[in-house]
Amino acid sequence: MKQIIGGKQYNTDTAQDVANWNNGLGYSDFRNTDETLYRTKNGNYFLHGEGGAMTRWSEGNGNTTWGSSRLIALTPQEALEWLEQHNLDVPDNCPEIINLVIEA
Repeated sequence: MKQIIGGKQYNTDTAQDVANWNNGLGYSDFRNTDETLYRTKNGNYFLHGEGGAMTRWSEGNGNTTWGSSRLIALTPQEALEWLEQHNLDVPDNCPEIINLVIEA
C-alpha cells in the first residue's frame, strides 16, 4: 500500500516492518484490528492499520460503516507510544525510538 502524507510517500512494500499487533479477532468480526509499524529507509515511521466496521480504521457514509485500511505517519515519539500501548518491545533497528527511551 502506498500513500502520500505531508508530501512524503509511505510504501509498505519498500519500508521495513518493525512491529505488528492484532487483537486476535477473526477477520469477519466487526472489531477485528491489525496494525503494523513500519520504518522507512530515511528513518520515518508509519502505521498501516486495517480493521472492521467497529474500529478506528472504519469508513462510512453516514448510513453505512465498513472496514477499511490506511496509513498514518508517526513521529518517533508517537511510534514509541504505540509500542508501549501494545506492550511491544522497541526493535533494535529503530534508533530514533531507542534514543527516546531512558533507563528507569
